[in-house]
Amino acid sequence: SLFTVLILTLLVLLTVATFLWNLLVLATILRVKAFHRVPHNLVASTAVSDVLVAALVMPLSLVKELSAGRRWRLGRELCLVWVCFDVLCCTASIWNVTAIALDRYWSVTRQLQYTLLARRRISKVMIALTWLLSAAISLAPLLGWGETYSPEQERCQLSQDPSYTIVSTGGAFYLPLCVVLFVYWKIYKASKFRMGGRRRNAVVPLPEAAQVKEASQEPQMVFTARRAAITFQTDGETWREQKEKKAALMVGILIGVFVLCWIPFFITELISPLCSCNIPPVWKSIFLWLGYSNSFFNPLIYTAFNKNYNNAFKNLFVKQK
Repeated sequence: SLFTVLILTLLVLLTVATFLWNLLVLATILRVKAFHRVPHNLVASTAVSDVLVAALVMPLSLVKELSAGRRWRLGRELCLVWVCFDVLCCTASIWNVTAIALDRYWSVTRQLQYTLLARRRISKVMIALTWLLSAAISLAPLLGWGETYSPEQERCQLSQDPSYTIVSTGGAFYLPLCVVLFVYWKIYKASKFRMGGRRRNAVVPLPEAAQVKEASQEPQMVFTARRAAITFQTDGETWREQKEKKAALMVGILIGVFVLCWIPFFITELISPLCSCNIPPVWKSIFLWLGYSNSFFNPLIYTAFNKNYNNAFKNLFVKQK
């Protein structure tokens, strides 16, 4: 039908756009030396996971969607490879978003302790832990923890073993979900605290020819303000406050899109094996591709809030011409 052709066309465009956009981000980070530092290394790790989703996972998922009854007709070996890369790349993408949120949280709340050197070391540790945890979750079915391929039904899906379902969904989504929600709440709370503190510490200019009277109990310094021409406080925000506010907004949008894209899929993945519920395949496909779309939105979000990326994109194309 025309509707089916339209949907498949949109899925193909989503796959191609996800691949090209993340590849552009990676190429920019590699070419620009100013991006060879934190937090751009976390952005690069996210782009690697997202470009792998577009290159290795989404095309085979599209082939599955094109088959009659969404059956898997590519064999057991390719099924295992597809499921392994699906879990690996998607879990890494989710944890990379979590790492970006944590980096922003520490840079806002621990400015003195979270130095450039500490930030570099911690970011490397977070990237390593992200990929190790993702590899452990994805390789578990290959080692015998549940079955992903059913030759009789020609079905290729994530392991439906209840114990693996709880561990995998918890480690791949629910744990990072709790982390990012807690982190954003702390970032928002810290930002509101600073704004409130700035307002309480505001210096109000004295009117012309106003004088501070001497206290009767103790000798105090007396100041006389003849003109209110110089003040220490303005109604506008400082440069650092504007930067932190913009970063908090970026993290908030990044987390919000991440939750909206992945929560329907992981709810169904957790409930289905535990209650033996038969969820219609079409809804499973919708929730799965909604989760894949998060790999498309990630680079759009963190480049839209950074003008340096936009300038680097322009310079990259100009040099290529």
